[in-house]
Order: sequence, then C-alpha cells, then structure tokens
Amino acid sequence: MQSDSHYLKKRFSQNFLEDKSVIEKIINIINPEKNDHLIEIGPGKGALTVPIIKFVKKIDVIEIDKQLVKLLKDNIDDKKLTIHEYDALKFDYSKFKNRNLRLIGNLPYNISTPLLFYLLSYKNIIKNMFFMLQKEVVERICARPGTKEYGRLSVMIQHCCEVESMLEIKPDAFYPSPNVDSAIVKITPLSKTKYKLINDENFKTIVREAFSQRRKTIRNALKMFLNEDDIKAAGIDANVRAEKLEIKDFVELSNLYQVKN
Repeated sequence: MQSDSHYLKKRFSQNFLEDKSVIEKIINIINPEKNDHLIEIGPGKGALTVPIIKFVKKIDVIEIDKQLVKLLKDNIDDKKLTIHEYDALKFDYSKFKNRNLRLIGNLPYNISTPLLFYLLSYKNIIKNMFFMLQKEVVERICARPGTKEYGRLSVMIQHCCEVESMLEIKPDAFYPSPNVDSAIVKITPLSKTKYKLINDENFKTIVREAFSQRRKTIRNALKMFLNEDDIKAAGIDANVRAEKLEIKDFVELSNLYQVKN
C-alpha cells in the first residue's frame, strides 16, 4: 500500500478517523442492527465501514475519491458492501427501495452544510442520520433561539427533525489532525412537523433572508416580502432580530407570505 499521504486531498477536506476507542464509541452510538440499511457517506479508508459490516446484512457507501474507492475495493472483500463512486451532493438517495434508511458518515467540513440541506429533501425516506461534523456546526444545528449559534441551519433542520449532540471528538483522533474539535450529531426526521407549513420553498426563502444580515431587525430583513403590519399581525415584534424568533414564528411568517402571494 502506498503511504497515507497519497490519499490526502485538500479539496475533499480529508481527515481520517484512526482512534479505535473513538470508533468503538461511535459504533455503539449508531447501534447498527442486522436488518438496517446503512448508507455511509465518505467512508474514507473504511474506519467505520469495516467494523460495522459484521453487524448488518448490507451497507452502501458513497465515496467521490477514485483512489479511496480503489483502496476500499482492494481491502474489503465482502459481498455485504456496495461502493458508489459518486458525489454525495448529487446522489439520488431515492434509488434505494428501503424507506427507512440510516445515514452515517464523517462529513467533509467544506460540504457539510450544503449536504445537510440536500439530505433534508429526502427526509421522508430516512429513519435517522449520525454524522461526524465540525463541533461548531453541530452546535449550530442544535442551537436554541436567543443564542449566537442559532441561525438558518438550526431553524431548517429543527423544523423537520429532532437533533441531539452525542459525542465530542478531539483532533488527535484523526490523521492528519484537523484544527478544530469534532462532534457526532443524531438527526431524526419527524413523521409530522410540529407546525403546519404551507410552502417549503417560501419557508426556505424567509429563513434565509431573515438571517442574511444578522444585525438587521426582522422588519428590515424581510421588507421585500412582508411589511411591518404583516409581521405584527403574526404576533411577532418587528423590531427583534432573527435569532430571537422561535421556529413557529418563521412558519407563521412563511405562511403569511404565501397567503399574500
């Protein structure tokens, strides 16, 4: 085998998990069972793939790096494993017949947020997701209103999913060591959202614009969509900033915008 450096590519933000005790903790958190259909995004050199295979009937992995795909094929000879050489941001997850998919993976830092938004479009066929992310991203996903971490990512995911930070991981668990701490987040799509939303696209627009300039009040941030009277009619103080609003407030504003248009 060629040296590890052969497989390190900055454009894919690759940091390979190597600490066996951390790997064991992660597998215990995921708790793979025999009939689970697991999809691993970015398996790298197989640090999680190899020990998980023995628990399940099958596992699909999605890997964009041709060299790592070859490494996986050379090192893992198991019919339970199906390797998809593909970009996870463009992959059609609906191709899997199982409608209770469990997604896992150590997501590259540079695509984690767009990938999470992309996966939300498949939430109806996903049972749960366990992702290792930059700790800061996990804090944003799980943030509550009124905190500096609370933002677009918090609202978009928490509107349709339950979220929980499960485990913090230090840089020395990886090679090469990243400059930041990591964490495991559990994301469980809800069978039914807590608040009735009329239009998903309008919701995305309202949330995006509300947080586009965090120092602006809601009145100013959304002036192209709703006026001050509209916002007050929804029972919301037009002079507060987006981070003060609850998820139900964003749903109210989105639904009001839909009705007006």
